[in-house]
Amino acid sequence: MGILERIKEIEAEMARTQKNKATEYHLGQLKAKLAKLRTQLLEPPKGSSGGGDGFEVTKFGHGRVALIGFPSVGKSTLLTMLTGTHSEAASYEFTTLTCIPGIIHYNDTKIQLLDLPGIIEGASEGKGRGRQVIAVAKSSDLVLMVLDASKSEGHRQILTRELEAVGLRLNKRPPQIYFKRKKTGGISFNTTVPLTHIDEKLCYQILHEYKIHNAEVLFREDATVDDLIDVIEGNRKYIKCVYVYNKIDVVGIDDVDNLARQPNSLLNLDRLLARMWEEMGLVRVYTKPQGQQPDFTDPVVLSTDRGGCTVEDFCNHIHRSLLKDVKYVLVWGISARHYPQHCGLSHGLQDEDVVQIVKKKEKEEGGRGRFKSHTNAPDRISDRVKKAPLKT
Repeated sequence: MGILERIKEIEAEMARTQKNKATEYHLGQLKAKLAKLRTQLLEPPKGSSGGGDGFEVTKFGHGRVALIGFPSVGKSTLLTMLTGTHSEAASYEFTTLTCIPGIIHYNDTKIQLLDLPGIIEGASEGKGRGRQVIAVAKSSDLVLMVLDASKSEGHRQILTRELEAVGLRLNKRPPQIYFKRKKTGGISFNTTVPLTHIDEKLCYQILHEYKIHNAEVLFREDATVDDLIDVIEGNRKYIKCVYVYNKIDVVGIDDVDNLARQPNSLLNLDRLLARMWEEMGLVRVYTKPQGQQPDFTDPVVLSTDRGGCTVEDFCNHIHRSLLKDVKYVLVWGISARHYPQHCGLSHGLQDEDVVQIVKKKEKEEGGRGRFKSHTNAPDRISDRVKKAPLKT
């Protein structure tokens, strides 16, 4: 029996199993088995020499946004309107067969927008080049899910289910669970909050399903079984998603009002770029040389997802060797309490801050006069050269 058949068999067993207190342990084991099989499905086959026929798109700019959606929902038209890059659009499905990149220039930054082929139900199992499309989405900073307003709810659920099947978690944060494998000592189970979805026995059964008999587990929140499985797998990607609705002219005003009130939804093209900027959390930091005016033409763009937004991350972005020469920094902007503020390496920067780096002064070799601090004389008295006796 292949992996796909085993996955369908487990899903069927979970569907016909009633959810109650007596079956929660059995359902937890089935979820662990299902997660293991889906991870095996994503792995390349044994004996394969290459990585497969994926989309070769080089990362460019300060951020990457992927367009995900069913065929013929307007992804290519949206790419052309935002970037000016021509992407063929026609009245038939699967017009776009490969990944077409474009560049958005917004707020002195460059954002790479990727038009991906449409995916269908079963994409997580490899249908319709679904694996290649989802692999590119995993490397993105933001996902724009383009939906048909007349079929929005059904398409939205299918796409979310397909993305979650391969380890993408949309608009979620990593669970507050500490997990560490050990060589000996058994399983240590601790919690700082009351748990309502999982207990110690169920945790032990899930760990034994993964053949883990020595580990340390600490729950810092009321997590579920799926959260524990995600932490054990360790290959989940937590990414933000904005639902963009197209063809709203074919539905009534009541449906448009309901779509506009849903979280992370967008119907207005004029607001799209600003919403992308907010979700990506890009921070522009301008440099100021000593004794000169700030340079507002070419900012250093930082983000929490790409390294961080502290002064240390700013120095590493300029050059790796700069960090050891920094004495302190002067900061002007929203993050500063007064202008300028002396800050250390752990200071968090915000958008449109101005930073001046003050480097350590190099010590002179010989010093000056009687305050000379450096000498070539030996440290030990016994190693010093004795002076010649005075002539009498």
